[in-house]
Amino acid sequence: MGTVVLSVDAELAWGFHDKASPPMDRVQAGREGWRAALETFDEHDLPATWAVVGHLFLSNCDGSHPDIPAPSGWFLAEREGKLAGRELFCAPELVGDIGRADADHDLGIHTFSHVQFGALETTASLARTEIELAVDVARQAGFDPVSFVFPRNDVGHRAELADSPMRCYRGVRPTSRGGLEGRGGKVRAAALGPTAPPLVEPRIDEFGLVDVPASLYLYGFQGIGRRVAGLLREDPVVGAVRSGLDAAAERDGVLHLWLHPNNLVTDRDHERLRQVCELVARYRDEKGVGVETMRSVANRTLSARSDPGGDEPTPTDPQSP
Repeated sequence: MGTVVLSVDAELAWGFHDKASPPMDRVQAGREGWRAALETFDEHDLPATWAVVGHLFLSNCDGSHPDIPAPSGWFLAEREGKLAGRELFCAPELVGDIGRADADHDLGIHTFSHVQFGALETTASLARTEIELAVDVARQAGFDPVSFVFPRNDVGHRAELADSPMRCYRGVRPTSRGGLEGRGGKVRAAALGPTAPPLVEPRIDEFGLVDVPASLYLYGFQGIGRRVAGLLREDPVVGAVRSGLDAAAERDGVLHLWLHPNNLVTDRDHERLRQVCELVARYRDEKGVGVETMRSVANRTLSARSDPGGDEPTPTDPQSP
């Protein structure tokens, strides 16, 4: 029997602050989408891993970060331009909502200021600082993060990650093309219907970290292809999730679904998440498919290595501020 992991890249404007033309509809939807996702998870008692940008723990900021060896102008968007404003870069009340939620969420980190770890200009020193600062502010808020999500899924500086309290990270999907990814996948989904996302196998990498690869980005199928498919049949992403859940009900593996709160822009976006969560809860209740966080997957994977002859428990590791 397989399990489902839901992970959330919680970043508000940090996901776009280095972009010349940020998508303002998504930026402006970030706070409402954050609350809506929490409410939907609570409604179905679904714990998720919330990978939060560390700067969001701050109550206020003057945009000056002299201790961070970031590129020149990295924090300029906090003070100038389309995104300037505290409410887009600081959100301690939203972070606190994660700890106060009914579902037993796992709070992880998404660096301190959304630095892309795989970028050539990202030094080891910058990566260490971004991890350390994010962990520090999370601990000050009463959390104990061990789960990590790389900004833009650009994996890098795992040695620095292994030297931190992190125990696991979201790795890349096993295949970079096919399914609902890429133009060809979108055309196939519109014309032929959805294909099942892969069940992934968590593994301990060469640095001793647990890689929990992604299976499906819930908002990777948008635009005209989505609209055309919606006229003909159910939302292709919902159908793909159902196919993945069918597989998880039959065999071992992890169906790792992920999203951003700022994906929840339109009513159809909200409806997609509601339908996905309803499906996950139904397969949990009726077919015994488990629902885990990245933290619990890491715990059981590391436990299995230390006790290869024993069972593989799925321990809960609750945390709350």
